[in-house]
Amino acid sequence: MPRKIRELIAELERAGFRDRGGKGSHRIFVHPIRGGHVVLSGHSGGDAQAYQEKQVKAALQEDRA
Repeated sequence: MPRKIRELIAELERAGFRDRGGKGSHRIFVHPIRGGHVVLSGHSGGDAQAYQEKQVKAALQEDRA
């Protein structure tokens, strides 16, 4: 079962990413120190797509390295 967009957002915020805003249902999360970014689209209660989960996972692993 896919996770919710709000779960991915919470994970990014715990890792230090900040919401830079966006247009419509798109949100751009940037890391203030490392400079990486992730774009998430969809409403917070919606199911996350597989590619979104992969993007978040890759950004979090890059942040830890």
